[in-house]
Amino acid sequence: MRLVILLIVIPPLWVAIYRFVPPPITILMIERLAEGHGLTRVWTPISDISPTMVRAVIASEDSRFCSHHGFDFRAIDAALKHDQSGRGRLRGGSTISQQTAKNVFLWPERSWVRKGAEAAFTVLIEGIWGKRRIMEVYLNTIEMGPGLYGVGAASEHYFGVPAKALSPADAGRLAAILPDPLKWKAARPGPYVRRRTDSIEARSGTVARDGLARCVLGDNA
Repeated sequence: MRLVILLIVIPPLWVAIYRFVPPPITILMIERLAEGHGLTRVWTPISDISPTMVRAVIASEDSRFCSHHGFDFRAIDAALKHDQSGRGRLRGGSTISQQTAKNVFLWPERSWVRKGAEAAFTVLIEGIWGKRRIMEVYLNTIEMGPGLYGVGAASEHYFGVPAKALSPADAGRLAAILPDPLKWKAARPGPYVRRRTDSIEARSGTVARDGLARCVLGDNA
């Protein structure tokens, strides 16, 4: 009974604390430290991150971020059909909300237990944090290189500018490396990353035109 009470009380309390307090560290950061990658991170409020970065990650990772409630069932269905076809690399259907729940509260391995916990935390952050805070935490905890976390640290490391000064091209490059930040480089991108960057920049224009980032950027979407 005590265990059940703890499981009911602790996760919402944990999420509520992080609604106002930056998450100090994540399990992935600890794992990377153990692997010798170090840890560089600069917490940057969403107001100090260029809107181009918000549009870029919505364009690349979750185009329906502002319209779903944590789960994009159309994207999940499309990913399942693609993976079952056996054509090309495996495709994920996780939203930015799901990725944030996993990054902040859970461990990175693939398992049904972790996916179940991820779903529960996704519901909690959608209800307690809201979209703007989810995006803020996502952009500050996402892995962007060996030992490098968050847009603030990545923009300084790769381009020598604060996150507020990121150009559309720079934001596109950062978004382009997210699927494999230990392999791909934003500062000296290869042909594949350049193609991804061009595609993300084009889709970012659609995000701006259609107001797909309004839940984060308001009238500046």
